[in-house]
Amino acid sequence: MTDYSEEQRNELEALESIYPDSFTVLSENPTTFTITVTSEAGENGETVQTTLKFTYREKYPDETPLYEIVSQENLDDNDVTDIIKLLEQQVEENLGMVMIFTLVSAVQEKLNEIVDQIKTRREEEKKQKEREAEEEEKQRFHGTPVTIENFLNWKAKFDAELLEIKRKKMKEEEQAGKNKLSGKQLFEMDHNLDTSDIQFLEEAGNSVETFLNWLCHQDGHT
Repeated sequence: MTDYSEEQRNELEALESIYPDSFTVLSENPTTFTITVTSEAGENGETVQTTLKFTYREKYPDETPLYEIVSQENLDDNDVTDIIKLLEQQVEENLGMVMIFTLVSAVQEKLNEIVDQIKTRREEEKKQKEREAEEEEKQRFHGTPVTIENFLNWKAKFDAELLEIKRKKMKEEEQAGKNKLSGKQLFEMDHNLDTSDIQFLEEAGNSVETFLNWLCHQDGHT
C-alpha cells in the first residue's frame, strides 16, 4: 500500500533543499506551498519571473496536484497561458510519480525561452527602425521626383508670383508718375507670360535650378 504522506513529505524536504530561497510552505493541511521561478538574465540583464502555487491532494502523486500562477513579472497574457498549458501537459505525462521538481524545471526552461524571444523581438524592432531610417534618408536624398504634373503646378504658381511682382512694381512706378501703361500694355504683359516652357526657362534664368530648389523647399515642409 502506498504511503502518500511519506512520499509527499520526502518531496517537500527535497524541494526545500533545492529551492532554499524561493520555496515557501503556506499550510500543512492540505499541504500547500509556493516556488518562485526566475529566468536566467538576458543580454541586458532583463528577467521574467513567476510564482507557482501547489497543493497536494490526498493521494498525490497518483492524483494530480492542484497548481496555479499566483504572480508574475514581465510576462504578458500569452506567456501565462503558455505556462499553464505546459503545466497541464507535464502533469498528465508524470502522473503516478512525484513531479513538482519536473514541473518547476519545465517552467524554468520556458521562462528562459521567453527571455530569448524578448531579445529576438528587440533585435527585430531595432532592425526595423534602422530600415525605416535608411528609407527616410533615401527619400530626403532623392527628393520629390520631377514629373510633368508637378512641373506644371510649379510653373503655374511661379507665373502667378511673377505676375504679382510685376503688377506691384508697375503700380509703384505709376504712383511715382513713371511709365504709366495703357490697358493694351497690361494685356500684352499678361499675354507674354503664356510663352512656351523653353522660352519661359530662358527668361526666368536657370529655372530648372529654381524648380529643384522649390522641390527641396517643399520636401523640407513634409
